[in-house]
Amino acid sequence: MQSRIISNEYRTTIICIDSYRNSIPEGRAFSPYLSGAVQFESLMQLILQIDGLLDEMRFPQSFNETRSFAPVLMPSFNIRPDQAEPKGKLATFLVKIIFRQNASWQGSVVWQEQRREESFRSALELLFLMNSALMGEGGANEC
Repeated sequence: MQSRIISNEYRTTIICIDSYRNSIPEGRAFSPYLSGAVQFESLMQLILQIDGLLDEMRFPQSFNETRSFAPVLMPSFNIRPDQAEPKGKLATFLVKIIFRQNASWQGSVVWQEQRREESFRSALELLFLMNSALMGEGGANEC
């Protein structure tokens, strides 16, 4: 089996939120592992695509096997070549996933527009942090 070394920069995914209606984000995600942007149109799509990417890279490795009612299908990445600096119309988040324990993610998130950083202990906490940025100060609730 071939071992593959992945550098620390691969832990960071840039999430660009272009639209946020009824708490449903739409936008693009960027990773150094991919050659362009991955489009998403919902929270579930975003989570599945990032988790699929982490599984594909095997970095950080998951401490749990994903459980499912049906066979797990790897998400297909709809990659759009993008030359511009990744920036969301509403917000841009740099998500650094350090661990994948307890069937979730742990790491830190930077809200780029406000230059604020917070740690998160689960994917749910990450989503609450992103929602507070989008709904709170500087955010918009129907954009």
